[in-house]
Amino acid sequence: MRRRFSREQRLTIVYGILCIVLIIVMLQLWLLMATMNAYLGGDESVVWPAALVSLVCFGLNGGLLWYVYRMELRR
Repeated sequence: MRRRFSREQRLTIVYGILCIVLIIVMLQLWLLMATMNAYLGGDESVVWPAALVSLVCFGLNGGLLWYVYRMELRR
């Protein structure tokens, strides 16, 4: 049998997830700027790898959001 998290513990987890989400979003913005700079400079070879990494970041954020929703439903 699993022990449920208290309100303070859930709040700490949500704050930690929020920090990770902010870091991932900042990484995506940096990746977008670097990709656009390279593309406008004539280097088209970075577009697809950058798009793939951006999709992975999107998936990570979606997974974290799913975890928060599941944690709230279990309380």
